[in-house]
Amino acid sequence: MSELSDTYKTIAELSEGVYTEKRSKFIAIAIPVSTVEEIREHLEYYQKKYYDARHWCYAYMLGAERKEFRANDNGEPSGTAGKPILGQINSHNLTNILIIVVRYFGGIKLGTGGLVVAYKAAAAEAIANAAIVERTVDEVVTVVFEYPFMNDIMRVVKEEGPEILSQSYNMDCEMVLRIRKNLMPRLRSCLKKVESAHIL
Repeated sequence: MSELSDTYKTIAELSEGVYTEKRSKFIAIAIPVSTVEEIREHLEYYQKKYYDARHWCYAYMLGAERKEFRANDNGEPSGTAGKPILGQINSHNLTNILIIVVRYFGGIKLGTGGLVVAYKAAAAEAIANAAIVERTVDEVVTVVFEYPFMNDIMRVVKEEGPEILSQSYNMDCEMVLRIRKNLMPRLRSCLKKVESAHIL
């Protein structure tokens, strides 16, 4: 992924997948997330929902640069659950995603190789059932200006196309704008050309 890239892939909404092997059932839930706090809440919810399951293994990836991630085996042999789940997230180049795989033990041991296959297959199934979307990495800028220059600012907004998050018109006017990361330098330089404009 290049440094200039300002898009990332994630899933549009929650999706599920199921895999069964030797009477063990693996239920995978893929959830779009953006913070560790959200991840904690989802983990708590699914541990309560599937309270009678043997294991709740998971992996997540956060951030457009895909640098914040974690894999958890939740009592399964090391590397047999969280890693294969994370591997599926990586092979689809996804981020801002949590995949939980809940295991109901069927009475027959699968062995480490069998577990890796099962957790990988369950996670793959949840991803296959998900709608993958591309999102942009956006940045926010605040511009403060005097009222007489409102038309000049609005012209820039119209031409460059940022989203207006908020605006206030007092003695000084203030506008908060959001735009794709790689379009921000141009937006800033256009705003700076407007007389009286200060960029925060």
